[in-house]
Amino acid sequence: MSVIALSEVRAGTQELVSGKAAGLAELIRHGDRVPPGFCVTTEAHRRGVVPAAEILAAYEKLGAGPVAVRSSATAEDLPDASFAGQHDTVLGVTGADDLLAAVEACWASLHSARAAAYRDAHGIAQDTVRMAVVVQRMVDAEVSGVLFTANPLTGNRTEMMVDAAPGPGTTVVDGTAPVDHYVLGPATPAATGCVPPELLERLRSVGERLQERAGGPQDVEWSVDRSGTLWLLQSRPITTLFPLPPRTGPEPRVYVEFGHVQGMLQPVTPMGLSTLKAQIAGMLAALGVRAEIVDIGGRLYGDLTDQARHPSARKRLIKLMAVDFGPRAQAAMAYVLDDPRFAPRKGAAPRAATPSLRTATRAVTGIVGALARPEAARARMGRAVEQLRLAAVPAGELRTAADRLRYLRDNGSGDGADAITWPIVAGMLAATLPQQLLKGIATADEIHAVLAGMPHNVTIEMDLALWQVAQGARQHGELLLGSPPAELAARYLAGELPELGLAAFLDRYGHRGVAEVDLGVPRWSENPAPVFAMIANYLRVTDPEQAPDRRFARAAATAESTLTDLVARARRRRPVRGRLAGFLLRRARSLAGLRETGKFAGLYPLREMRRQLLLLGADLTAAGRLDRPDDIMFVTLDEAGTDADLREVAAARKLVHQRESRRRTVPVALLSDGTDVETVLPVPPARDGALPGVGASAGRVTGPARVVRDPATARIEPGDILVAATTDPGWTPLFLTAAALVTETGAIMAHGPTVAREYGIPAVISVPGATEKITTGQLITVDGATGTVTPVKVT
Repeated sequence: MSVIALSEVRAGTQELVSGKAAGLAELIRHGDRVPPGFCVTTEAHRRGVVPAAEILAAYEKLGAGPVAVRSSATAEDLPDASFAGQHDTVLGVTGADDLLAAVEACWASLHSARAAAYRDAHGIAQDTVRMAVVVQRMVDAEVSGVLFTANPLTGNRTEMMVDAAPGPGTTVVDGTAPVDHYVLGPATPAATGCVPPELLERLRSVGERLQERAGGPQDVEWSVDRSGTLWLLQSRPITTLFPLPPRTGPEPRVYVEFGHVQGMLQPVTPMGLSTLKAQIAGMLAALGVRAEIVDIGGRLYGDLTDQARHPSARKRLIKLMAVDFGPRAQAAMAYVLDDPRFAPRKGAAPRAATPSLRTATRAVTGIVGALARPEAARARMGRAVEQLRLAAVPAGELRTAADRLRYLRDNGSGDGADAITWPIVAGMLAATLPQQLLKGIATADEIHAVLAGMPHNVTIEMDLALWQVAQGARQHGELLLGSPPAELAARYLAGELPELGLAAFLDRYGHRGVAEVDLGVPRWSENPAPVFAMIANYLRVTDPEQAPDRRFARAAATAESTLTDLVARARRRRPVRGRLAGFLLRRARSLAGLRETGKFAGLYPLREMRRQLLLLGADLTAAGRLDRPDDIMFVTLDEAGTDADLREVAAARKLVHQRESRRRTVPVALLSDGTDVETVLPVPPARDGALPGVGASAGRVTGPARVVRDPATARIEPGDILVAATTDPGWTPLFLTAAALVTETGAIMAHGPTVAREYGIPAVISVPGATEKITTGQLITVDGATGTVTPVKVT
């Protein structure tokens, strides 16, 4: 079938008529007013010959005259890919020759550079798409526009938005001229522009109907002709909205995202979510906060509504967020606390964790003991980490799926929590308190310098160990620099590479990886491709003075000399404060580097859990309940413990996970109506084109930017400035060749900035949209003192 009238298109024929035509047919079936027309099907496109006779017959039946010719690809108007503006539309087409030429133009647009790039970005195979073409009678439009049934700028589902302009509305869609803009909240906007209030109300009513029918927010194109008739030209899902929080009561609630604390913005697998929920709840409890942890778009958010409304808890909420959540989350929460809907209430449940006297005593004893005898505390921690590593291995062999399920359900964090926790807390306190004690005496840069080159950091030790591997492998440089990392990894695992010294590194650090707190993510020991990419980066360092071990040693020497000078100055001006600050800073250099050890140790049980999960997945695959062993990461333990066929469930969740993995931005704070809080914050004016952020490591560097989204394939030349959405310990080997660090999220005490300080490279964090506003190769200046990233004008 080459040509079919829109009124004759039936449900289930999307592959024949594609997304746009199927959507229009749906509107027609429900009685909505749609301009009459027909569809040149994908079957005609597959044959590659324009069915001229059938097209012209349908055109005559339509009454000839002006028509709109619009592309309708099979991958178009999908829930996660609208393809808006990616394919051609030709308006006001009159006559047989122009109509046939317009159809051919729409076909050709399927293979345009912009459409191909869009498909690549959304993971759509290029050879799977076909093009249909919709031909409709032109509306003699007095005014046209687009209706969004949710606010696409803020995500607010309680608002609609209308953009409109006089005439056929091409300026609204292609953005070539100013348009009138309306936000439909509880009240109708006043009569301004080209759309009167009564039409806005008609649009609101249509939007409510279409959204309810479709089951989600819609992007609706419309026109009003000169007789006042409202025509619908298209209705498709809004694909850019972040998913809504779970439904609660009528009152608004606020959620803060926790993934960036661990340096991850990608969605977490369903199996990984279960373990992370418990970890984050424990982390919050240590800060005196209890919050419900919810899954929104595959990310973990904490419901902090009760804290925000409690008269006393709200006073310390922003300060508690400073350590790990960072300035962006703090700014969003400050805005929420000023919102009258979150005003304090008497009798509100505080949801604050009240530690027992026994817990408080252990905390004080552990912190004081670590400050008094840091060497002994480090030794106890080392023994506890080793105990945790040994305890993670099952006591006996697990032979059956039932044995594995039992192990996975009973697996705990092991003993020795106090020996690991309190030295870390002591180190963090020792690193943060001097900032208050030395106000007016020392600058933030000086304190950052003291905290650089920090010993006893397991992540730094890992990075330097990999540097040593690279030095030993220089004789194989041609192989390592000339082969793709994935190929090298496959050859290494097959035993086909020469001896590189990598086995010892993976034996010690192979349980790590990017986004390593997610059980669903492969470890380096399973897939060492990222390790080979980092070795290649190290091999590009040819200047001996830029060798990472020398840079680290210089940072440590500078830290010690700065500490001596700073303490002497402080003791002269304020003797008591100076002595106390000096004591704390020295203890910080003994203990603050341990901050990474807690996470490092916690990865041992995760590694074993992942191994057992993959074995369980193999059991379920053999039983016909999963398609492949690693699909186990897309079900839950409870589901795995049943006899159900899990193949469709896992496949559906994988598709959602893949879709969410393509999302470039994730709201730091989200309201229950879908509002991304940052989108409603006032934007400070930028100076000289500078991008504002927060300085997290001292120094000022100018160099070419290198925007990196996946460290497994990143190529960082010495002197490049690493620009990323966020980083976790799996990224830190890249820091050894980078000249500076810029991230979109983070806190000053988070993994990335901490490691940047210890390598002595400048870092600016919490720069919104950095990976979009900065391009690879662009010359930028990173200033850790002012917290700015400034593009350099090349003359």
